[in-house]
Amino acid sequence: MKKSINILGVFLLLLVLGGCKKDYLDTKPSNAVPESTIFATTTDINAALDGAYQSLFAYGANGTTGHDNFGQKAVDLSLDLAGQDMVVHLAGYGWFNRDYQYAEWNLKDASNRRPEMVFFYYYEINKQANKFIKFVDAAIGSEAEKKAIKGQALALRAYCHYYLVNLWAQTYKGHESDPGIPVVLTDVPGPEGTPRSSVQDVYTQIIADLTDAETALTGTTMPDKVHISLNVVQGLRARVALVMEDWPAAALYANKARTGYVPMTGSQYTAAGAFSSISNPEWMWGSKISADLATIYASFFSHMDAATGGYAALGTQKKITKALYDQIPATDVRKTLFRAPGTGTSTFPDYNQSKHRVPLPGGTTNWVADYLYMRAAEMYLIEAEALARQGQDGPAGTVLNALVSTRNPAYTGGTLTGTALLNEILLQRRIELWGEGFGLLDIKRLKTGLNRPTGAGNHGSPSLDPVVYTLADADPRMIMKIPQNEINNNPALTDADQNP
Repeated sequence: MKKSINILGVFLLLLVLGGCKKDYLDTKPSNAVPESTIFATTTDINAALDGAYQSLFAYGANGTTGHDNFGQKAVDLSLDLAGQDMVVHLAGYGWFNRDYQYAEWNLKDASNRRPEMVFFYYYEINKQANKFIKFVDAAIGSEAEKKAIKGQALALRAYCHYYLVNLWAQTYKGHESDPGIPVVLTDVPGPEGTPRSSVQDVYTQIIADLTDAETALTGTTMPDKVHISLNVVQGLRARVALVMEDWPAAALYANKARTGYVPMTGSQYTAAGAFSSISNPEWMWGSKISADLATIYASFFSHMDAATGGYAALGTQKKITKALYDQIPATDVRKTLFRAPGTGTSTFPDYNQSKHRVPLPGGTTNWVADYLYMRAAEMYLIEAEALARQGQDGPAGTVLNALVSTRNPAYTGGTLTGTALLNEILLQRRIELWGEGFGLLDIKRLKTGLNRPTGAGNHGSPSLDPVVYTLADADPRMIMKIPQNEINNNPALTDADQNP
């Protein structure tokens, strides 16, 4: 993919991420102003870094104007829809329905569809991170500023490779030797192209980047939650260790990551902005989205919050399954975030979600809502699971209780032991993180296969038919196809490198 880099173009690139969508790993500029001038000072690089953070929620990242293309939360929604705990009410306008029906991720030849959009999204951010790493050492500025920039850039690169390998390959454990994804550590790959690395090699690079990021950010305080902090790096490291089944590292880093954060109280959890305002005390990392940057119908909340007047109000309401809803005790405030059976309306049907909603009423007159990428509750759950898998039932139960008792004062699940405790932790993970992008990722790492419950209130009639109800562990449909444009234009790839 060729991009002209000039002073105007670089800001458009960073803030909008426009451009062609051919070979995403070939980013050699033409007609370029020297980039050493563009990135001459730490002030310049920080401005570009802010643009890269904005790309996390950019609409139309690869020039595609579909209303299902709005950055990380579009990926998160597709991952939950491919799971088993989220139901689509009716067909509506059709956005994301093909993700729900397992008909989207195999579209290797279709331009502007999920594999191509997501491939571009992560490799474009990765390219920008590589630029920051490349130029920061020679930039004019303090050593503290350089360390902060490099730490964030390394973390962004690890974040991109983590999602890419999880979307284009099966889970780590048992698939270490499988083809992973191209690991790109430079902003201008050579003419020989970039081949797929093994899953294990991809994870090795992710850990190396997060380790270096942790070192660089130690002692650094970020100005806000938009910027990746030391805690967020440790949270990413905990996620990686969880997938790798490195239980000691998962417990250690999850504990480090949640230091300084406490779970929301019951009243905070049920507030309108709990999952849409970066000011929430439990949030660790997110995007602050002002009114002028809101992407309106092409946004996460358009597809989730039926009160906005967006797509969720036009048929594609997102509902929790009856099977999971019934496992939430009546004393748990999390149950109140889903419409109780028998109380539904045409706009807010039974089991409809109200967890993810704009902070203030007003529907299409508002639309101002922030995006969540990491919060402390996830770290409690990772720590509890990692401890339980090491046979440390007492400490695991203590951590679990510290989280869930804030949602349910009557909670006693932390007193369980053995398999019962582990199953309880995994259940609480499904309840707590519903709608936050972990659905299919957990199915893959736990190797349970897809098992969507059916019957009243679950998947299927009278709701939209998901078509696929069960899948075996490691079914090829759980991973995306490499965009054919990339295979055609990357000299290191051939059709033989395509996923099954």
